Amino acid sequence: MGENKMNKIFSIIIISLISMNMLIGCVEYKSRDDSIPDDAVKMTPETDLFPPELHSNEYENPVPMLGLINTAGAEDSPFIPCCSDKEIFYFFFTPDVKVPVEEQVTDGVTGIYVTEKINGDWIEPEMVILQDRWKLSLDGCAFVYEDIMWFCTARQGYTGLHWFTSEYINGEWRNWENADFDPEFEVGELHFHNNWTELYYHSEREGGKGGTDIWFSRMIDGVWLNPVNVEIVNTESDEGMPYINSDGTELWFNRFYLGTPAVYRSIKFEDEWQEPELIISQFAGEPTLDDDGNLYFVHHYYIDGEMIEADIYVAMKK
Repeated sequence: MGENKMNKIFSIIIISLISMNMLIGCVEYKSRDDSIPDDAVKMTPETDLFPPELHSNEYENPVPMLGLINTAGAEDSPFIPCCSDKEIFYFFFTPDVKVPVEEQVTDGVTGIYVTEKINGDWIEPEMVILQDRWKLSLDGCAFVYEDIMWFCTARQGYTGLHWFTSEYINGEWRNWENADFDPEFEVGELHFHNNWTELYYHSEREGGKGGTDIWFSRMIDGVWLNPVNVEIVNTESDEGMPYINSDGTELWFNRFYLGTPAVYRSIKFEDEWQEPELIISQFAGEPTLDDDGNLYFVHHYYIDGEMIEADIYVAMKK
């Protein structure tokens, strides 16, 4: 979905169409391969004009993920649930980055996907169905812990963007429910920690340092406290896409560096976040980590200022 996607990916056109129920009919789900245009260009590290640049000696040089995840379409918004006895990987996919959002909602393939590592290999990803087939939605921003998913959505019958939850039951995600926060919180891309009691998210809400900042809220007695600005990691530029590692000692996020998105990390010391450090730059988007500390992120390929496609990259921890 790209940087600041919670705020920018869904155009006002598609929001209006869905809210007015102007788009109706059964969605025909298709495979990713069948949906990618015949003239799509599959980028590789050899043809990449702006490869990711590593700035840390803790990791191996980043490379595209092996297996069946990356295609000539756009894979984006990676997320790995923590603390699971399985290796599960979620991501967002759309077959053609040139297609307007109002057409993606009816293409039967754009949305959230999931794959599992079996015998050392990632199996063929499957689309995560989060709406009845006779209704339209455009879903992304997946956060999963145990059997609960939070996701952002623009969908038929609702005006604007909303946070929804879903429950994993008998192999399917069901019980889709609206779960919006207090509107004054202005919650963008989010990450929960500490058994759903801590919330990190990005937002352009007032009181920040400028642009999109990282904010934090804690739940007490079932109520989210007023968000506080995580000042040490924020600047007058945009910070977003927060991710907390499984033990809560690392805050990963995006910030622009030399004009393109980059991955930064802040370490928690004596219960305080420290000055962040640059880890990977040059079109390095939303980060996520597995329980071994390996770093995954989206990399966007550009030629002459135009995005061609996007892949998921990994930098293995040494």
